[in-house]
Amino acid sequence: MNKVLVINASARKERSLSRFMTNVFVETWLESSPNDKIIYREVGQDNIPHVSEAWIAAAFRPAYQRTEENKTALKISDQLISELKQADIIVLGTPMYNWSIPSALKAYFDQVLRVNETVSLNKDTPENLYNGLLENKKVFILMVRGNGGYSRGDFNEHMDFQTKYIHTVFNIMGLNVTEEVIVEGVDLGGNPIEEAARKVRELFVFN
Repeated sequence: MNKVLVINASARKERSLSRFMTNVFVETWLESSPNDKIIYREVGQDNIPHVSEAWIAAAFRPAYQRTEENKTALKISDQLISELKQADIIVLGTPMYNWSIPSALKAYFDQVLRVNETVSLNKDTPENLYNGLLENKKVFILMVRGNGGYSRGDFNEHMDFQTKYIHTVFNIMGLNVTEEVIVEGVDLGGNPIEEAARKVRELFVFN
């Protein structure tokens, strides 16, 4: 039985296309793997705290030296990291906000990118500083963009600070993105819901 971690980053709820895409993913996944466990992590609607001075002090203190105050500062981070470590499949659904990711998703990444938990540092080789500690997981990224032209070689590629950042974060933690689905131009008309459902289901032709 696989554990599938579904991360939703949109601030919208019912009208969120990225949530619709993660729902289609889960429904299609369960058709072939009905016994797999689905775990949801709400990022866009819940209050993921930003990193604080107390958090930094605790994170960089050896675990055996941490006080109760340190442990409290890292409680949410520990929970989020535990979810990532236990997951076999990670599915991230996120819109593009102002050419990048939602601030809530950035806060989430700040909580899970932690030295000696998801990444270690090779201080003697700064050109190859990061060593990811997560492995053997499939990662699916489902992205939504209001405008179009952000794909590689397209006219807005230089404004896409969403794709490369997400890939970089997962790479640093030791994971490569298995597949990504991008639905662009959703504010420009057309039928984005139909397109989104089709693109997500097409993933299962190859996986």
